[in-house]
Amino acid sequence: MEKKFNKATFAGGCFWCMVKPFDQWDGVESVISGYTGGHVENPRYEDVKTGNTGHYEAVQITYEPDKISYQQILDLYWPQIDPTDDQGQFQDRGPQYRTAIFYHDQEQHQLAEASKQGLQASNRFKKDIVTEVLPASAFYPAEAYHQDFYLTNKQEYDEDRAKSGRDEFIKENWD
Repeated sequence: MEKKFNKATFAGGCFWCMVKPFDQWDGVESVISGYTGGHVENPRYEDVKTGNTGHYEAVQITYEPDKISYQQILDLYWPQIDPTDDQGQFQDRGPQYRTAIFYHDQEQHQLAEASKQGLQASNRFKKDIVTEVLPASAFYPAEAYHQDFYLTNKQEYDEDRAKSGRDEFIKENWD
């Protein structure tokens, strides 16, 4: 029997910090760092980091829905971010670091909207949930040195993550 794979795409600030949370689950085939949502074809990191291309730093997850559902992936996504910050994430500021869920079909759209509404209704946060739910568009994989950064550049990843404030926020708001 041939395996079926779907895609899920999320922006959550620096894509280095968004790979590891998804990479270790059964049913996740790959997690690719890249750029989406912008108006420039084939952007490079140097272009995107200016904040002028309209792109988000994002991850695209290829997963086997028979092993892990889109809802489970959504449930993994929210606790990685500050969904109330529309100016970036943690130490990373600018439009390229905003949060967003990019849906690939109507079912993902409905699940993402319901998930966002559920988080807003939970009153977990005093501020509104500003993470956008947007249709998926062209996804451009980032340069090779950005892929699996937490594995290939462990020391730099650990240092960057430690100074970002992400882990403190997660512990305070999600644990």
